[in-house]
Amino acid sequence: MILYFTGTGNSEYAAKKLAAALGEETMPLMERIRHGDTSPLESQTPWIVCTPTYAWQIPHIVRDHLRATLLRGSRDVYFVMTCGSEIGDAGRHAAGLCAEKYLTYRGCAEVVMPENYIAMFDAPSEAEARKIVAAADPVLNRLAELIREGKPFPAAKIGAADKLKSGVVNKGFYPLFVHAGQFTADERCTGCGLCARLCPTRAIALRGGRPVWEDDCTHCMACIAHCPAEAIEYGRKSLGKPRYRCPVKP
Repeated sequence: MILYFTGTGNSEYAAKKLAAALGEETMPLMERIRHGDTSPLESQTPWIVCTPTYAWQIPHIVRDHLRATLLRGSRDVYFVMTCGSEIGDAGRHAAGLCAEKYLTYRGCAEVVMPENYIAMFDAPSEAEARKIVAAADPVLNRLAELIREGKPFPAAKIGAADKLKSGVVNKGFYPLFVHAGQFTADERCTGCGLCARLCPTRAIALRGGRPVWEDDCTHCMACIAHCPAEAIEYGRKSLGKPRYRCPVKP
């Protein structure tokens, strides 16, 4: 079974490409997390966890959900992490999570996809995004081949900078940068409520027909990326930037 978490569609794309290649079932974690659903899951084939990379680790919200969820059947777990550039030493932390749950860590693979974290960076144009997604396809095909053959993902060469980014930098990233206070909706907002329905932490409430963000935000970018009116901004950092959603359907 393939478990995936996605805000803008990159990890969903990876999950569904792997599912098609392997004949596997997919399970979106956004809904389970939103509803606090930690009921047991079962798979007789290896677990594959597809997630974005948040500060060179799997998102803490995904880590905590997996900690609380009993995974029955297969003990093997592969991690597939989408990123804008690289995943650092994320594998070590994924391996630690497996050890906590008495699961067998089978490796952590990096899949470069279009940048989507517009709270800090610029997203590519649609044409450039399509090129990046196309370049990811051979990588995903190779990962599917390794999983099919029961082989672990090759271990990446990890340097001191990777350890620093996935360690100290990741610890500082959440308290320093992951806040909801800069999200606002301007006069283009129609009050459709899509942002609130998409939020995995239920951090968005509609008040007076406009969304208001609470503190429990994980910066998945689902709200700002999917707003049909493009009415949501993240302070001045998102002004003038194109909103990103994966432009290719798997």
